[in-house]
Amino acid sequence: MSDFPLAGLFLALFVLILLSGLFSGSETALLTLNRYKLRHMADQGHRGARIARKLLDRPDRLIGLILLGNNFVNIMASSLATIIALRLGGEAAIGLAAGLLTLVILIFAEVAPKTYATLHPARLAFPAAYVYAPLLKLLYPIVWFVNLFTNGLLRLMGIAPEGGQETALSREELRTVVSEAGAMIPERSRSMLLAILDLERATVEDIMIPRHEVEGIDIQDSQDEIIRSIRNANYTRLPLFDGSIDNLIGVFHARNALHALVEKGLSKEHLREIAREPYFVPEGTPLYQQLLNFQRVRQQIGLVVDEYGDFLGLITLTDLLEEIVGEFTTDPADNIEEIHRAEGGSLLIDCGIGLRDLNRALRWELPTDGPKTLNGLILEYLETIPEPGTSLKLHDHPMEIIQSAESGVKTVKVVPWPTRKGRREPERRSNRAVS
Repeated sequence: MSDFPLAGLFLALFVLILLSGLFSGSETALLTLNRYKLRHMADQGHRGARIARKLLDRPDRLIGLILLGNNFVNIMASSLATIIALRLGGEAAIGLAAGLLTLVILIFAEVAPKTYATLHPARLAFPAAYVYAPLLKLLYPIVWFVNLFTNGLLRLMGIAPEGGQETALSREELRTVVSEAGAMIPERSRSMLLAILDLERATVEDIMIPRHEVEGIDIQDSQDEIIRSIRNANYTRLPLFDGSIDNLIGVFHARNALHALVEKGLSKEHLREIAREPYFVPEGTPLYQQLLNFQRVRQQIGLVVDEYGDFLGLITLTDLLEEIVGEFTTDPADNIEEIHRAEGGSLLIDCGIGLRDLNRALRWELPTDGPKTLNGLILEYLETIPEPGTSLKLHDHPMEIIQSAESGVKTVKVVPWPTRKGRREPERRSNRAVS
């Protein structure tokens, strides 16, 4: 080395630092590749993606190869720097050369290439994959020998190096991916995808029409009353019961009742004939499972019952679809019976409305893991039945009790709190003390 030109030594040192940067950058690029994009590109026939995916199937071998090359060039660079220092300044310059080489490697062979690889992994990963694939075959005996000890150490720690990286996403992780998709997925489509993921969280009890709001036909009524009830019904499929809604006979379609009226007259026997056997649904059934059940049994309406078999409410296929696509209207707040617009931009809300319907209509985020209605949430918050005129701020939504009864709150008015500079908005205020 003493006869080798100094310029040649500097050139060799430059090449070694460049190789060190390529090893460092390609390692970061390959390990930070988006595995789902990589799989998609490989399935589309991208050769570099296929090679990179194959290398990443055994990350222990890939990392062993890269570190083998990186450590080799770094040690060679350190040796050359020592020789250059001895020739330029003697033994006194060795310490200075070590410090300068550390700084140069840190900046140009570590931080800069790894930062670039993190920002643009595909630009480095795919070209590097073409080099590493044959290099791994060439140096496989050395890599195998190194991995023999490292993998043995990992197994002692209870880690299986052959297992690779788990790429499956949980439901919450998938929600994050969809939410952060931005312009890649239209907002409407994102909302539908998130709603589908939420179907597992909610049960039929959350969206059912409660028992006291179910419109049905009592077969004990007179024929005129039955015809009047069918004519005034808001739904086309109606439960048929005998004396009490707990004594359900079946469900019939108003169109079939009309045909029976024209052809045979709407007698009680004819009503029993056109009624289909009721389809009962347990109250705790997840919405996603119930959607599959509706498809399996070819039904569009289910009668929700509790563990004792008592009738709780009614759920329809339309209710389930609206959980995914939203209300079949342009402005949900203007088309829900429980919500009415008042003067000054305020809203009058019937407290029997379900919290999920209210959240969807007004884009609120009231909790749905407890009470199912706005009345229930207010009573849980106040821990008493408030009198008219009581005002409160419920999860950052100010409202005033307009009408209440002995059994609960009937109507509230949603109004903005008057804000003044330097004055904090109250959490609860009332014309009477609220305990």
